[in-house]
Amino acid sequence: MEIAAAYRSSIVRVLVLTGAGVSAESGIPTFRGKDGYWRNLDPAKLATPEAFEKNPELVWEWYRERRHRIRNAQPNAAHEAIAKLAQHADEFLLVTQNVDDLHARAGLPKEKMVQIHGDIFVTRCSRCDFSRRDYEQEQEQEQEEEEEVVVPRCSQCDALMRPGVVWFGEQLPWTEMQRVKGYLGGGVCDLVIVAGTTATFGYIVDWALRASRGGELIEVNPEETPLSRFATRLVREPAAIALPRIVDQIVNS
Repeated sequence: MEIAAAYRSSIVRVLVLTGAGVSAESGIPTFRGKDGYWRNLDPAKLATPEAFEKNPELVWEWYRERRHRIRNAQPNAAHEAIAKLAQHADEFLLVTQNVDDLHARAGLPKEKMVQIHGDIFVTRCSRCDFSRRDYEQEQEQEQEEEEEVVVPRCSQCDALMRPGVVWFGEQLPWTEMQRVKGYLGGGVCDLVIVAGTTATFGYIVDWALRASRGGELIEVNPEETPLSRFATRLVREPAAIALPRIVDQIVNS
């Protein structure tokens, strides 16, 4: 791929969209993949307000297990390549569907990242606006709660607390949506990369097309997606293999 030739001048504006495929290479199962099931239960049926209302203990057990797996995982070469690209762009935004912290641990600053589906390490009230995020303290609390199978309660209103993620059937967070819209409104991007997402949510395709507006749009995914027919370059490889090469070609041009 002769990507570098198009970027011999400075990279001004970049948008990167990532999905579960990027973190899967760090050992985080995807919802729809062969490892995307938990105790013979469909995660898509657990990640709903209805499932939480019916059995909050089961939902919390699943999320604690996911948190534990994520804490033990490490950022892979794709996460590191994206962080590297961010350092070389004048304007950069990552929009990720992933609720883990691997992009941040790879060195990407929070102000350059939007977690459009929330943060798994945030615990928020199911009734009021209270939320908390304390990584180490929360880990200790989880260990205590696991032993008792306790669903945490809000310190402000005593309602049940829930993971700070967007469940199926819920709206995307307004504040994060505004950040994405603000960036898209700032002008055409010189480069848009979409990696590791099935692009089944219409807004992923819409944002990619709005940002590129006929410019360079690279899709990194082993499989065909609804976005594929719009991409100017298709890279049918896992993100951890393709992205380091692509980013090196760009930043070293």
